[in-house]
Amino acid sequence: MSLTIIIIIITAITSYLAFNNPETFYNLKFNPYLIHHNRHLHRFFSYALIHADWMHLFVNMFVLWSFGTAVETYYEHFFGGRAPVYFMLLYVGGVMFSTLPSYGKHKNNDTYNAVGASGAVSAVLFSSILMQPQMPIIFIFFPVPIPAWIFGILYLVYSAYMAKRGTDNIGHDAHFWGAVFGLVFTFALNPAFLPGFFENIF
Repeated sequence: MSLTIIIIIITAITSYLAFNNPETFYNLKFNPYLIHHNRHLHRFFSYALIHADWMHLFVNMFVLWSFGTAVETYYEHFFGGRAPVYFMLLYVGGVMFSTLPSYGKHKNNDTYNAVGASGAVSAVLFSSILMQPQMPIIFIFFPVPIPAWIFGILYLVYSAYMAKRGTDNIGHDAHFWGAVFGLVFTFALNPAFLPGFFENIF
């Protein structure tokens, strides 16, 4: 069984339990104030195992399934037996790194909370984009294939813009920094991916 499927199963089960138990939800959610003042360091990671509702869970897990299995295959091709370790470092690193800007911004704000695996999913998605920039991405509401690298640019610009506006309850900054982590981590594993990326888009 692939690591992607294992992560999806664990996340789905934990999210389901949290849907039905407010105490579990409270104990796992990302809260910078509790991390900073009460040393609840587990919240840097546990928040990615729970989601706000079924749609939030479904979207994140569907995107993870769509790209995670591909990234695992790419990693196996390039890194052989080290691939599972690198994939877990990509995912778990995306979970933590994507929250660091929010932690710095809200560590004295006891009302700020976040849940969901969006940052880690963004890391996996952008790792895939770096390795396969011409991969077509299709949306249900816009059924025209878009090259992955174009989607990546639009996604980063949109996430940065919406994070700056801060007019909704979506963690756009986590999406942005998770994507950045995915790119940087994958490049660090194999710097040859970057010239390969540019060769594929030009």
